[in-house]
Amino acid sequence: MSLQDSQDSTGSGNRAACGDAGAAAVRPSTPTRKPKPPRPEKAVTIGVSARVLFNMETEQRIYEQRGLEDYIKYQVEHETQPFSPGPAFSFVKALEAVNTQLRELYPESEELFDVVLMTNNHAYVGLRLINTINHHRGNSPIGYLKAYHTNLYLSADPAKVREALQEGIAAATMFTPEKMAEVSETQLRVAFDGDAVLFSDESERIYKAHGLDKFFEHEKAHEDQLLDHGPLKGFLEALGKLQKRFYGKGQRMECPIRTYLVTARSAASSGTRALKTLRSWGLEIDEALFLAGAPKGPMLEKIRPHIFFDDQMFHVEGAAEMGTVACHVPYGVAQRVTEREMNGRETSSAPK
Repeated sequence: MSLQDSQDSTGSGNRAACGDAGAAAVRPSTPTRKPKPPRPEKAVTIGVSARVLFNMETEQRIYEQRGLEDYIKYQVEHETQPFSPGPAFSFVKALEAVNTQLRELYPESEELFDVVLMTNNHAYVGLRLINTINHHRGNSPIGYLKAYHTNLYLSADPAKVREALQEGIAAATMFTPEKMAEVSETQLRVAFDGDAVLFSDESERIYKAHGLDKFFEHEKAHEDQLLDHGPLKGFLEALGKLQKRFYGKGQRMECPIRTYLVTARSAASSGTRALKTLRSWGLEIDEALFLAGAPKGPMLEKIRPHIFFDDQMFHVEGAAEMGTVACHVPYGVAQRVTEREMNGRETSSAPK
């Protein structure tokens, strides 16, 4: 179903872009002329599942406890009642705020954020999703993600996230903190872990196999050898391209996109290799925070990002405890647990 110029209810998994970035409550700066949606090949495309854009916990419980027929009946009975915002909602609103400023600087540009709402809900649920999107203004979705050249996919379903990663799509499982911290509505802030997120898990493998001392020795010996890329490098590149659009207009200090590296690495003993790798890729991080093993939650509470990505669940959980919307990237050596154990941990705190 497309909510841009027409509505096409052809089934689940189809595109639903609201205001080009998912939240119709954020209006374009020129209301007399409806902006054209960006074309996928030029846009930075973010795939978001319905269960992280909206709060669907009640509906998911009905489905799990009473079955599909009662679930559909409930959705139809409540189709005029919009879903409340989910954990990805403020992130999507921030994307739209960046789009508004980009349009002011580049009125004809198609280099914008474009959000694709991915859902495998029954078709009858589609009307309620449409009503919800207007209020706020199936099958595996992975094929659609590839067709839309998706730069990032966010979902509450860890199995779909792992499937996307296997297909080379940047993806993460999103969780809902009990109390979400207030975040900026005009500046998009995105925080990344380093190893197994922006970078490969090469160094983490050394640490897991041989301990901290060998890890430091390895990093010192290889500090001039670049790290290989991790699953979210491409998304950081996409953010960097849009940042440079603002820099090109002399707005480096006013740029509404800000990126952070929040890593357990130590600046003195293992930070050099990470920074040299980013520089070699031509990527700028606005702030690099080397915590030397300290908890990440308190630092993230100060940064107040819209979204934080990490490959280890205890960092994700620590961030969520401080009110940060955190996402798990199930990639690399840290994921060497059985699929059953992983699903058990993730679904226990994921939005149902």
